[in-house]
Amino acid sequence: MTRTIIESKTKTAVIGFDEPFCVIGERINPTGRKILAEELERDDFSRVEFDAVAQANAGATVLDVNSGAVFSNKMAEDPRYADNNFVEPMLMPEMIKRVQAVTDTPLCIDSSVPGALEAGLQACEGRPLLNSVTGEEERLELVLPLVKKYNVPVVAISNDDTGISEDPDVRFAVAKLIVERAADHGIPAHDIVVDPLVMPIGAMATAGHQVFTLVRRLREELGVNTTCGASNISFGLPNRHGINNAFLPMAMGAGMTSAIMNPVALPINATKIAEKKAELEALGVVLPEGMEDEAFVQLFGMGSTLPRPGKEMEAIRAANFLFDRDPHGSDWIKFNKVTPKAGQEGRGRAGRVGGRRRG
Repeated sequence: MTRTIIESKTKTAVIGFDEPFCVIGERINPTGRKILAEELERDDFSRVEFDAVAQANAGATVLDVNSGAVFSNKMAEDPRYADNNFVEPMLMPEMIKRVQAVTDTPLCIDSSVPGALEAGLQACEGRPLLNSVTGEEERLELVLPLVKKYNVPVVAISNDDTGISEDPDVRFAVAKLIVERAADHGIPAHDIVVDPLVMPIGAMATAGHQVFTLVRRLREELGVNTTCGASNISFGLPNRHGINNAFLPMAMGAGMTSAIMNPVALPINATKIAEKKAELEALGVVLPEGMEDEAFVQLFGMGSTLPRPGKEMEAIRAANFLFDRDPHGSDWIKFNKVTPKAGQEGRGRAGRVGGRRRG
């Protein structure tokens, strides 16, 4: 049975065919997050630490740490700050250390820069997942020796020197090539987690069916675990959570064993709360004086001011239960347990103390 082991200093995460679905939290990534990139340039890692804790609390099994930043404000003093190959090997180990200081969740070291991958491997406690190798010849030659040297599992992305093919047979062939080249280095198939590359269904109507077929082949013919960027499937579409919530359990049914995704429903910010209050005031609605923001957003169905598990996490936990990867539904029951409000502990329905009265 294929089992990919990822470890922190004190915790073990297992990706496997009969294991609960592995959620790899994607939030610690400055790519496309301007504020986070600016904070990292100022040596401010508070958002990294916050995202690490929030994702772990939301149920992430592994945390992806991506160092993909350039420091634009420092370019004037040194043009090398415009180069990922200069910035990331310095940034990655510091990000790893900060995350390890606030959570013991196993990590995934994510960079396109080999120097940053090795710097992360040196800083990381335990056995992290490395992200990633591709079928590109240069990448194979640079990354696979690191995987072997540090005895870690690796994400294998199914593109090669020709780019990303829309033909699933080509992507399967690239995955097979990576598994074979890894074997040449003495790296077993159970340490390869293949990303078959999920295409947006808005651009390719067969994208869902295509990836389900690919995942089955990868499992049956190569015996490898699989992952994907889960939100890719819904890119450009309205109600992306609705698409993602359907896609993930279907992918699990086809044999996918993990996904790189955001496990957190982001908090409602102060601006949106103020806008809603102004809207209600214009309608003549009078709110209780001193009403807390959390009570307000809950009352009007806006979500929460606090990070909490996203809807995709609900779909995944339900699927774990349905696929018999959650014995007796204990995780599902725990996930859906409502924390009683202050003063309501021990009360049953309608606020009564104790359980149902028996005759």
